[in-house]
Amino acid sequence: MKTKREVPISRRQGDVLTVVRELPKKLTPLPEENGRVVLAHGEVTGHAHAFYGKRATLLRADDTGGGSTFLTVGAGDDLKHEEHSTIHHPPLPEGMGYLVCRQVEYSPAALRNVAD
Repeated sequence: MKTKREVPISRRQGDVLTVVRELPKKLTPLPEENGRVVLAHGEVTGHAHAFYGKRATLLRADDTGGGSTFLTVGAGDDLKHEEHSTIHHPPLPEGMGYLVCRQVEYSPAALRNVAD
């Protein structure tokens, strides 16, 4: 009999959404920025959605065609931003991670990321 795990499906902080997904096979780690893992920079304020712990890792998927970004976290990793509440991302089972999505908005010229 399978046991259902209590894993959050998604978390949103402002214009950043993280969704639980199976990790692709080919991933390239992305560099930290000044000792933090940055999911998104605020275009208006200069603030960032970031993890300051040493366990979070941001990864670029090499085999998805669109270069999707994924996140893995360790126990106690929290997503912080100066203008939003801190969000706790619990560690996930092996092979799972968080797909990082940016909210977009329509303009007549093109879709663009929401300015936070």
